[in-house]
Amino acid sequence: MMNINHIAEHYVKLVLAVGQHDAGYVDAYIGPSSWQTEAQQSSATPLPTLLAQADTLLQHARSLSAPPDDQLERQQFLVLQLHAVRTFIAQLNGSKLSFDDESRALYDAVSPPLTPADLDITLAELAALLPAEIQGSDLNVRLSAYNKAFEIPRDKLDAVFTAAINEARARTRRYITLPEHESFQVSYVSNKVWSAYNWYKGNSHSLIEVNTDFPMFISRAIDLASHEAYPGHHVFNVLIENELVKEKGWIEYAIYPLYSPMSFLAEGSANYGIDVAFPHTERMQFEKDVLFPLAGIDPAKAERYYQIQAVLQKLSYAGNMVAKQYLDGEIDRDAAIAMLMKYSLSDADRSAQRIRFIEQLRSYVINYNLGQDVVQAYIEKRAGKTNQDLRWEVLTDLLRHPKSASMMA
Repeated sequence: MMNINHIAEHYVKLVLAVGQHDAGYVDAYIGPSSWQTEAQQSSATPLPTLLAQADTLLQHARSLSAPPDDQLERQQFLVLQLHAVRTFIAQLNGSKLSFDDESRALYDAVSPPLTPADLDITLAELAALLPAEIQGSDLNVRLSAYNKAFEIPRDKLDAVFTAAINEARARTRRYITLPEHESFQVSYVSNKVWSAYNWYKGNSHSLIEVNTDFPMFISRAIDLASHEAYPGHHVFNVLIENELVKEKGWIEYAIYPLYSPMSFLAEGSANYGIDVAFPHTERMQFEKDVLFPLAGIDPAKAERYYQIQAVLQKLSYAGNMVAKQYLDGEIDRDAAIAMLMKYSLSDADRSAQRIRFIEQLRSYVINYNLGQDVVQAYIEKRAGKTNQDLRWEVLTDLLRHPKSASMMA
């Protein structure tokens, strides 16, 4: 009978083998290099064989005798990760799932139902907030005209983003003990479907890539600095590597398959971590004092700008609604772009980029907004909304003890 450590080792090798069929599947790997080399040098294992291996591992994982209390959640999470691997293999082999069934199988969560009518009240609220001098009947055009004043000039982007990361890092290190040698590198890239990406390289080091296909708005500087770095993806991966892989020897955490419950926690905690690191009043002060001047943007415009950002946040689930309808075949590509322009209020080019993201990552989109809401509910149930010390404590504990959506319910 296999124990949990044997299952974990086979799981890592299975994920590496699946990665030979999909280049984007393995998001990060910090395990034995020999396992990776073996997977790369062997011819791709046929998908039906991998599917059978996943079924066998799932059976073993589910039939494990009751583990010690400190490993019960480890077993629960590993079972869900294995179920996601099995689902993804089946999809590569031709299995078709609806949007909701796919997200449930891969991420252990389903986005709440939403219709365009649910968003119309928010659109009216936003229209009333935009300055009266910005005329026009098309809300998207009005918002695009307003947002122009809040674009970070390309030649100032690095200074603004670096300042945001440094502040996020300083705030995080007050509450989370990190290795002295932890580090990151920032690179500016183009022609991507995402706005930024953290590539974890191991040994407490990350490469953060920032996409410059479109100008970055000033609100995105702190969002991306916190989400991708502190206390987001970089910190999460550093804790996983040092405390779960190196200290406990839980080898399953040496690999991160992108389409898995791990992403729900990673994206959700990274998004909610923005608010933990930068409570609204403190964020506004830092933006006005540091980031707006660095970007050459008038700090006097910050208050209304962030009022508008708060209303836009209410539209975050619009992307899930559009992705579901598009991927389930209810609307075509042009209609999906038009819906994003109306309900997410992104311009035509950004909406087209968003559709490319949806086409590539499919139901992954739920991990950002639903993930954030589930993590927020979990943390605020235990720490409230105003006790900063306790919020940091619960967030850090969650990063050190990964849980899926159903485990946080």
